[in-house]
Amino acid sequence: MKLLLDSTRCQGYGLCQEHAPHLVELDEWGYAKVIAVAVPPGGEEAARACAESCPNSALRVEK
Repeated sequence: MKLLLDSTRCQGYGLCQEHAPHLVELDEWGYAKVIAVAVPPGGEEAARACAESCPNSALRVEK
């Protein structure tokens, strides 16, 4: 499973990082940066919550 970011859609709300701090960090302006594209075992639920929390659909999960 992969967590993918469309950085052009990110508006810096930071909700994704709250759900999955081990997968996403925020840069100095508050925009998301995926730090683990490959979701580790056991992190699937957090990755889905992370993607679903984004109001601009900037993140998506792929198998």
